[in-house]
Amino acid sequence: MIRAILTDIEGTTSSLSFVKEVLFPYSREHMSPFIAEHAAEPEVARELGEVSRLAGRALSIPEATEQLIEWIDQDRKATPLKALQGMIWASGYQNSDFHGHVYEDAARKLQAWKATGLSLYVFSSGSVAAQKLLFAHTEYGDLTSLFSGYFDTRVGPKQESASYTAIAQQIGMPGENILFLSDIDGELDAAQQAGLKTVKLLREGKLAPINTHMTVRNFDDITV
Repeated sequence: MIRAILTDIEGTTSSLSFVKEVLFPYSREHMSPFIAEHAAEPEVARELGEVSRLAGRALSIPEATEQLIEWIDQDRKATPLKALQGMIWASGYQNSDFHGHVYEDAARKLQAWKATGLSLYVFSSGSVAAQKLLFAHTEYGDLTSLFSGYFDTRVGPKQESASYTAIAQQIGMPGENILFLSDIDGELDAAQQAGLKTVKLLREGKLAPINTHMTVRNFDDITV
């Protein structure tokens, strides 16, 4: 019996184009001035230290900035990059430079599931802060109250089963009671290996005749 739903964001609740055509370019454009202005602040300095650690050597602020921009171009799932992007996006949301994109069917079904007593959680490569910002600034209003918890790559990589085991433990439910939604086979495979139920969102493209995971077009096609 499904008692909780754990959902990805990119390509699942929200359009990939929003992330790749709005959020990523915005963070790339603002990364250098943001770091120049905030590098001395403890939270930013901590993440810059993590950039050096991942790079394997001490980096100056300009070098760290260059490394972060390179990671954006590579779509690298580096935790300090995601944290700093979240800080930059916070300013963008507050200035109404953009709004968080959520598909209409996703917003509606999440609200319906919440009303039936299901617990809702998010697991995305974007930082928890960035996740909350996106759901707080949608055209359907602030959706953050729908979720009982948020997880990012600090819990582990999205394509490793141990991450989903850890999430199930933190939620306090066996995996068989949790349904994971994503558009990425590798993530769904890892969740399935951890004992979670899975559904793949394939909003565009041709459906394969045989799928390892139940595949649907949108949230309306998901039966819980």
